Amino acid sequence: MTYVKNFIALAGATCLLTGCNMVVMRPSGDIATQQRDLIIVSVALMLLIIVPVIFLTLYFAWKYRYTNTEATYRPDWHHSTRLEVLIWSAPLAIIIALGAVTWASTHQLDPYRPLSRLDASRPIPENQKTLTVEVVALDWKWLFFYPELGIATVNELAAPVDVPISFKLTASSVMNTFYVPALAGMIYTMPGMETRLHAVINREGQYDGFSANYSGDGFSRMRFQFHGMQQAAFDQWVERVKAQGTSLSRETYLSLERPSTDEPIRYYGSTDQGLYQAIVNLCVAPGKVCMNEVMHSGTHGKQAEPIDRTRLEYDNRHTTSGRPGATFPETGNPAHSHQEIEPTEHPAPTPQSSEPTTTNPHSTH
Repeated sequence: MTYVKNFIALAGATCLLTGCNMVVMRPSGDIATQQRDLIIVSVALMLLIIVPVIFLTLYFAWKYRYTNTEATYRPDWHHSTRLEVLIWSAPLAIIIALGAVTWASTHQLDPYRPLSRLDASRPIPENQKTLTVEVVALDWKWLFFYPELGIATVNELAAPVDVPISFKLTASSVMNTFYVPALAGMIYTMPGMETRLHAVINREGQYDGFSANYSGDGFSRMRFQFHGMQQAAFDQWVERVKAQGTSLSRETYLSLERPSTDEPIRYYGSTDQGLYQAIVNLCVAPGKVCMNEVMHSGTHGKQAEPIDRTRLEYDNRHTTSGRPGATFPETGNPAHSHQEIEPTEHPAPTPQSSEPTTTNPHSTH
């Protein structure tokens, strides 16, 4: 009776799963479609080995069971060249095929590689413009810049259908993962670095986007909506953002980047010049030295000019006093605010511990 109940429960759960939206297997963007096809081909190739092995395992167990006295019993059998060739050649052929498919797809679907087509039947037109979107993963929300349009949004992303999108991605503190399953595969965002992703959406609709890498307390609600629109509808959306949005200055960004959850959709009709690059180089806060300037000062054999070390501290800038950052320091003390790390005078030196310590002035998270 217990087995019957378990079977009924399993069957019921399976039926419920049929109502799930399997967006990964039914994507709306060409890159995600190619990745779906790669999954199907890879699984099919692996099943060519798995299915026969499972079948032969059950067949041999049944045929050579203890009660089958008619089965041939050969205790002196030790080698079969035909069987050895079959056992090793079939997996080898499948591994070669799987390796060839994976190698070709890895280059074809490189997220840094610009698109060569809109879908399987349409190449990109010669005069087709690419939409550039700069993405910043904050704690715990998403900030999107449209540099060519002069606008920015929080937790809402939109793009025209059949228009190539060039994403530039970074993070403000800890590592995150930008992922819109209907559009393309996930790509990591890291503070002090910029990653790239090229994609295109082929169907109108509203799609879920989220972070797929654990990044602290508000990770589970770090979500946004991605809208695929016709060009006319996208133009109207841009005008609405400009009309309803406020200005995104550096001061506004410093307040926005502090950890918060369930952040509402926000529109910014204008942004400060160079704000995204300042975010990438961790120098939005006044007085901070941009990381690219530090790296440039030491190139070509030039001696770097002396810099105040306090201007190179990037770890403790994300919250107001008393509120934890994305992660607690090992000491258990909350991170500091911008005001706390910008004293008007140099603080007196603190007593050093007898234990050796290692500092990294370029640490980014």
